[in-house]
Amino acid sequence: MILPVFLQAPWVHFHPLSALLFTFVLLGCGIVLGRFFSEKWFKIGSLLVGVSGSWLGGCLFWGWLRMHPILHLPVEAVAMPIAFVGLTTKWRIGAGFYLSCLLGTAFTDFMMVVTGVMSKWPEVLSAPIEQAAVKLNIVSLTLFNLPTLTCLFIAACLIVFLSDQMNQRGVINSLCGNTWLVAGTALTTTLWVDGLFLVTTIIQPKFSGLI
Repeated sequence: MILPVFLQAPWVHFHPLSALLFTFVLLGCGIVLGRFFSEKWFKIGSLLVGVSGSWLGGCLFWGWLRMHPILHLPVEAVAMPIAFVGLTTKWRIGAGFYLSCLLGTAFTDFMMVVTGVMSKWPEVLSAPIEQAAVKLNIVSLTLFNLPTLTCLFIAACLIVFLSDQMNQRGVINSLCGNTWLVAGTALTTTLWVDGLFLVTTIIQPKFSGLI
């Protein structure tokens, strides 16, 4: 999911409507693969359906509501009721992927609140692009202190633990094994995405996708 996230960020920033409409391309491809192809392709199709749910939430928030960080998680959870139903169907891989990504988003948003980043979010986004880049860089550098790094380390360890538990259940549970494995991998990518985002805000904030 790292590539889609960093592809979606600039796309939504400059052309939110076309990015939003791409949701239906992902959803359509997933349904076609799931209904008319072999079991192997069905799994890929189910995964694409899950990706479309995450893509939809991301487009809605980053395209029109990005100035209101408190709405981030609720908007990303737009497909959560459908996903919970999907866990009881053959589309459970996509549902598990989406819900695991949502859990990762919850971790990220919670840590943004704890570290004080969320309170600075509107100020960064409302500034002209050059000033926004500088402000974003300054905010990211404020994270490098012992209490904050300790909190981030604890959150990362918890994510790794939960991912490992999911992967273990994936090995022993034959019926839902693939769902657990996909969910564990999706949750782990939270660390990669957030880590790359932090590195980008320090090295070249303009490429972070936030501004």
